[in-house]
Amino acid sequence: MQRRDFLRTAGIGAAVAAVAPLASTPTVHAAPARELPMGNSYYRRLVPELFVPSPIPAQHTEAIVIGSGFGASATALRLAQSGTQVTILERGLRWPRDPQREIHTSDALADGRGLFHRTSFTNLTGFPVFCDNFPGVLDATDYKNISVWRGAAVGGGSIIFTGVMIAPERRFFDAVFGSSLSFDEMNATWYPKVRQMLRLSSMPEDIYQSPQFGHSRRWDQDARKAGYNPQRIDGIWDWDVVRAELRGQSRASATVGDSNMGNSNGAKFDLTLNYIPAAEATGRATVCYGHQVLSIGRETSGRYTVDVESTDPAGKVLARKTITCDKLFLGAGSIGTTELLVRAQATGTLPNLNEHIGKGWGTNGDAAMVRSFGFSDGLAQASPSASRIVDESGMPLTMENWYVPGLPLNIGMLGSLGMTLNPQRADFSYDEGSNRVTLNWPKNGNDTTVEALRAVQNKMAFAGTALPSALPFAKDVNASFTAHPLGGAVMGKATDGYGRVKGYDGLYVMDAAIIPGSTGTVNPALTITALAERNIAEIIKSGR
Repeated sequence: MQRRDFLRTAGIGAAVAAVAPLASTPTVHAAPARELPMGNSYYRRLVPELFVPSPIPAQHTEAIVIGSGFGASATALRLAQSGTQVTILERGLRWPRDPQREIHTSDALADGRGLFHRTSFTNLTGFPVFCDNFPGVLDATDYKNISVWRGAAVGGGSIIFTGVMIAPERRFFDAVFGSSLSFDEMNATWYPKVRQMLRLSSMPEDIYQSPQFGHSRRWDQDARKAGYNPQRIDGIWDWDVVRAELRGQSRASATVGDSNMGNSNGAKFDLTLNYIPAAEATGRATVCYGHQVLSIGRETSGRYTVDVESTDPAGKVLARKTITCDKLFLGAGSIGTTELLVRAQATGTLPNLNEHIGKGWGTNGDAAMVRSFGFSDGLAQASPSASRIVDESGMPLTMENWYVPGLPLNIGMLGSLGMTLNPQRADFSYDEGSNRVTLNWPKNGNDTTVEALRAVQNKMAFAGTALPSALPFAKDVNASFTAHPLGGAVMGKATDGYGRVKGYDGLYVMDAAIIPGSTGTVNPALTITALAERNIAEIIKSGR
């Protein structure tokens, strides 16, 4: 019996183990690489498309975009439409879609397709997963006091996020950005542009009323009993695909709680269905996947240098080379972009970077919560979020109706994703001996977030006659991770007001690294994309 077949057989055992959801997640370090099961044939048989060789990047391009997530993809599309030749460098693989095949692994029974070069992982259920060292879609990087989750695939975070894309309230937006960014401008122009591009919409009533969303209805019911007014939220989900799942016409994915490790059938209208193919359709954008950027610098001629390593899915290094460009756009996410800049500053390849590089990083006030004995309809919990509440009785926060990630059965757990206006910020440092960039998040950095969310969690639990935790197995609020890393090259400090890096012409930050640690108690994807749309429009218009 193969390992995965055994795990499927043991699914009920996994469900029992998952009665301890959202436990305090210990630091888990990736084990040394080991052989894939049956060699590469296991994954080649499941997803042969992953083994198609990537295009080779040109030796010199007008523009290089590092990354392919929300900010990077919007940047690449607008550059290509303006007539610029663009090379997109993505460390992860390019994943296909299929309505019936299991392209991505499940949250509960993950194999190597789920985790980016890790052999062990303890997710929010507290249930450990052991898998192969393979370039899966979710990169979970453990620092001393925080675990950071981010995407590693063509499409970046759009492949693994829960699909929520909403704008913050004006007062929260202004509390974060102050005078550096206009809410009126974003709300009138750039948020609507992204909403149209990504076809954002709230959950239709027929889907909300289906058995798989019984946990969503129960969550809303408890919120109303506690005195809140849950509001429907916009998402990137393709509701027709979700309906196809409900009718049995597509392999179940979104309706059985898969999201954090991808949706095989295209249930999420992710970036591989809009920005990225639109950029490629211009004939001026090339996506090079399996290409990890190691460092960046600048020649005396003014051209930027990018040291890049390409690997195959088994981790074999295919080539290491240095390529060049006239303009370099950093879109590798808050962690990836900041690491490149901090390393370049410390090693002297970009010595004119200022003192704000590596500063202003935050978690967006993220935390996950669970209540138990909140029984509802449905054998499983679907992953799209239906609604949220806002609470300003203490630290401003929002809580979203969530599923319990990694829980294969609906056994009365109600999950929430919370985001607070936590002012805690951290910085990055460079260790010369290991050539590693470290995030210095303080041990008590999440205390105020936990305290604020616990008060609301208790209020909703008691009003709904549920338990505000899964004791004695798990805590009620888990802030040991963030799926929304923000900052490190903050706008107006490390860059100007449009992402131009101070000290260097032709170098830009176009992703979450530009945002000062928070997007005002909401999921960041909409703001990241809208800000990239705003900034690249000005960069193209001005020519600099």
